[in-house]
Formats: sequence, structure tokens, C-alpha cells
Amino acid sequence: MTDEKEYLKIEREKEWRVELRNKIKNKERTDLLRVKMPEMDPMERIKYQDREVNQGLSVAQAQAEAVRCMDCVNPTCIEGCPVSINIPKFVKYIEKGEFLNAAKTLKETSALPAVCGRVCPQEKQCEQSCFYTQKLKKDAVAIGYLERFAADYERESGQISVPETAPKNGIKIAAIGSGPASLSFAGDMIKLGYDVTVFEALHEIGGVLKYGIPEFRLPNKIVDVELENLKKMGVKFETNFIVGKTASFDDLKAEGYQAFFVASGAGLPNFMNIPGENFNGILSSNEYLTRVNLMNAADNAFDTPVFKGKNVAVIGGGNTAMDSVRTAKRLGAERAMIVYRRSREEMPARIEEVKHAEEEGIEFMNLNNPIEYFADEKGHVNRMRLQRMELGEPDASGRRRPVTIEGSEYDIAVDLVIVAVGVSPNPLIKNALPDLKVSRWGTIDVEEGKMQSSIPELFAGGDIVRGGATVILAMGDGRKAAASMHEYLQQRVTSNEF
Repeated sequence: MTDEKEYLKIEREKEWRVELRNKIKNKERTDLLRVKMPEMDPMERIKYQDREVNQGLSVAQAQAEAVRCMDCVNPTCIEGCPVSINIPKFVKYIEKGEFLNAAKTLKETSALPAVCGRVCPQEKQCEQSCFYTQKLKKDAVAIGYLERFAADYERESGQISVPETAPKNGIKIAAIGSGPASLSFAGDMIKLGYDVTVFEALHEIGGVLKYGIPEFRLPNKIVDVELENLKKMGVKFETNFIVGKTASFDDLKAEGYQAFFVASGAGLPNFMNIPGENFNGILSSNEYLTRVNLMNAADNAFDTPVFKGKNVAVIGGGNTAMDSVRTAKRLGAERAMIVYRRSREEMPARIEEVKHAEEEGIEFMNLNNPIEYFADEKGHVNRMRLQRMELGEPDASGRRRPVTIEGSEYDIAVDLVIVAVGVSPNPLIKNALPDLKVSRWGTIDVEEGKMQSSIPELFAGGDIVRGGATVILAMGDGRKAAASMHEYLQQRVTSNEF
């Protein structure tokens, strides 16, 4: 930590940073208003599954926003970033007009800057820790918008930098799953000189970035550019490869792999186990989004089946629920509803996602909970019974607990129900490794901060550990695991165990 603080101090005192700070008085900086993100018109954007809602900042907007950054002596914004981006440095490069250097700075610690600039909940992390929020009680510097700007500028310029890597050390490492935790882990390990292969069960690399997040929030072509950069650094990818089925851990060890990072996600959808839940037309958000995002179900040129309902209810209040309901709207739903058992204030979805959903005509049925489904003579759902709720005392999560209002049941017409009430880890890894310690929820137990499991050469991170979290928290896990695995392997090298 001392070394990191010293590094930040040295970077801050570089001549160009000092010059920028002295150009404008702090009072002038703090009087500037936060930039607004240009957005596609709501009634236009709901016609398209693959057009981004947020349009990105112009050069002038980005530089004007970068001027607001105070280049603080103690940059608390960095403390709020799970992958420890040197935020003031990249922001000041934008203020100076050196956009490619801003992008390079992002890549020092982040494998996926263009992704994070789009889907990270910055308002709960770096921006929440910003000096403006903490001390001035003003709108934070728009760090997320600026991150997206720098990454997009570099990509569109065609001058994409590839981070430097250390000389190869010949030690083979396997990462299981190709979501954000694995990609972040692979990026760090390849920089340290390891021979890294990422194994993916599906036919495309990207994990939840590809199958879980719609293109109107995160276009696949953006993810592909970040993946291509990892390939240029030397990371190898194997698709259609299920560790535990295609090959066992012992098979991989026999091929020379010395350590493993498991980030296979939490792809087992939770259901509510209420009457009628097995009727046709009721499916998980995982299945629905995978069909549309990864298997092109929205495109008539593909034969992937997906039911395009007219009265669509999505159960849940998180980002996945918002993605599902907004997708349904784009697929032609006349009535697209969020059914959530708590109030608007308790919804875990990002404020921006809720705002965009509202603009697009999504109906919010808060303080409602489904208790039964009904079907037509063909077994297809046509009605759901809801029960009204009220809020009681706070539960363990700190949110007020929903309590049923007796006798408040009523029915509404639905022809498609998407259940987005959480996920659980796939039990495949545990079945393949009977000695692996897991929690009662099936998540892998790891040593906090180190991400090391009960099997010393096996580390884990992302949803397989957390049970369902954000892209950036998964990436933070990947970075921690890489640092810990590096230390573990170097001790083995020193002890002549190879």
C-alpha cells in the first residue's frame, strides 16, 4: 500500500500534472456542472435490440468534464475502484487532450475499460468516493463516462495499445469460464509472464458480458475488441470446453497446468416454487437473455426460438430484471411490467437502468408478489395472481422486509413471465472436485483477499464465490486472485517444487 501511495504521489507531481492544476483555480473547477450523457430517443431506441442507449461524450464534453477533476492529493476515487485504476491520471490526460495516453492508463489495471465504462455501477463505487460527493455534496466527476470516452476514442482511432508482458516463465495456468473475473485474471497473469489458457463451456468467449447483457447496454463488438487485445497479449482461449466433462482437473494437470482459477459464474437460475411455475411461457431471465443476446433469437435470420409476448411480466428488481423487461419491450411487448415485492427505493438495479426503463414505457408494479400462475387449455400461461405487499422492519440486507397484505390478491393477464430472482452456482465444479469446500449455497469458499480455495492450487472469484454480483466486483476478484496465485507459484518456484 505504501508503494502504491508513493507511486500515485510521484505520478501526481509530474510536471504536466502540476501545470494542469495551476491553469485553473479550484473554485472555478468546482463551479462547473457535471456533463449529461447524450442518449438515443426512447421511442426510437425501443425499435432496436442492438443500438446503444447511451451515445458517448464528444471530445468537447469529455474535456469539459475532465476539467472538474481536482487531481486530489488523496484520490479517494481510486479506493472506490475494485481494480484500482489511477483515475486522476487518466482523467487529467483527457483534460490535456492526450486521449490515447488516457486509454493506456486504464489498461494498466483494467482488462476491460470499454466494458466497465458502460456497465459498472460507478455511482456506488469510484464516484461515490469522489471528493465532490464526499466533501462538497455535489455531483461527482463523471468517471464512468470518461472511462468509456477514452476507451472508445482509442478503439475508433485504430491505434489500440497492447499492454507489455514480462518474458515467458513457462508455467501453465488455466482459467475456467470466460466472464469478467477470468478475463481480468488472465490479463494480469499474462503480464506477469505466465502461459494462460481460458476454457469456456459455450461457443463464444465473454461469459455474462455476451449472454447476460443486452447489446443496447453493451454491444458484442465492444467486448470483442477487448478480447482481441487479450489475445494479442498472448492469452489463449478454448471454447466448447467444459472442465469436469470435456476434461477433468487431473487431465489438465497431466497436460502441465500448475494452477487454476475458477470463475464459472452462477448460471443456475432460481425460481420461486409457486403453483403453475412450470407452465409454458414461464422461463428464467438466464434462458431468455441467452437466447436473445448470444443465440440471435431477435433476428429472423436465425431459427432460435423465443416467445415474443404481448403482456410480459418480469419478476425481480435488479439489473437482470431491467435487461429482461427492456428486451421484451424491444421484441414487441405491448405491456412490459416489472413485478417487485419491495418499493422503488429498495430496488437493487442501477438508477440509470430504472430511468431508462421508465422512459421506454416500462410499467413498475412495486410492492407486488406473484403467488400463482394459470394457463390456457394448451398449458401456456395466460394469467398470474399477485399479492400486494407492505414494508416491515429491515432484514439482514438492511432493506425493509416485504410483508403480505392478507386478502389483497388480484389477477392480471400475462402471456410471458421472466423470472429474475437470482442465481446459484452450477454444481459441476463441486462434483468434479469432491474435496473442494463450498458454502451451503454452493459457492466456493475462499480466503478473503487471497481468493485461494481449500485446494491450494485452486483459486476462485466472481459469481462462483459471490453468488451473483457486478462485472467490476468480479474483475476485482480476478486481480486479487492473480496477485495471490503469483505469490503462491513463486514460492513453489523458490522451493524447487516444479
